[in-house]
Amino acid sequence: MKRVLVVTFLAGITLPLFAAESTNNGWQLTKQTGDVAIYSRPHPGSTLKEFKAIGEIDASTKTVHNVIDDVDAYEHFMPYTTEATVLQKNDNSMIAYQRLSPKIVADRDYTLRIEKKSWPAQFGIAYLSEWKPANEQGPAEKPGVFRVKVCNGSWLLEPAGANKTRVTYSVFTDSGITAPPFLANTISETGISKLFAAVRKQTKEPKYQAK
Repeated sequence: MKRVLVVTFLAGITLPLFAAESTNNGWQLTKQTGDVAIYSRPHPGSTLKEFKAIGEIDASTKTVHNVIDDVDAYEHFMPYTTEATVLQKNDNSMIAYQRLSPKIVADRDYTLRIEKKSWPAQFGIAYLSEWKPANEQGPAEKPGVFRVKVCNGSWLLEPAGANKTRVTYSVFTDSGITAPPFLANTISETGISKLFAAVRKQTKEPKYQAK
């Protein structure tokens, strides 16, 4: 039995290229949708797997970053998210609380510390957002809501052209749900695909367009 990874915060992929890049360090291709390649690998000391997804979005890195950085709006477009609140924020980091309603189980919640970096790259600016648990800095546990204590991941946004972003999403988490391995993988892969689709759709909104 494995614990299911419920993904929280998830065009034109060339499969052989992405596969070649991600077979290093133990990553194995587990699913190829039309626009996202999803990989997994064992996590040391755990029965849970780490997941990574790579895809391209037809928008600048600044626009994609604007979407991902708008945590207060996650409940309106991110899969499963019913509550999202930024508790603290500065130029390089934020503390954010999120509550998920996966439907198949009771609600889950957590508070994360998100660290942000950016640097010049060909065709534009690259962005990296990395997160880890910070539950001690968020709301107390609520009755009937499972508190997620393991949730580490990142968004890496790299310019792939004048108006195209190569997105790499990585996550390792324990959402406290038990299920057979094949079901755990299926749920994780579906969640990641929905995550990419949500971000891609949101980049079309005028308020996120890079200026």
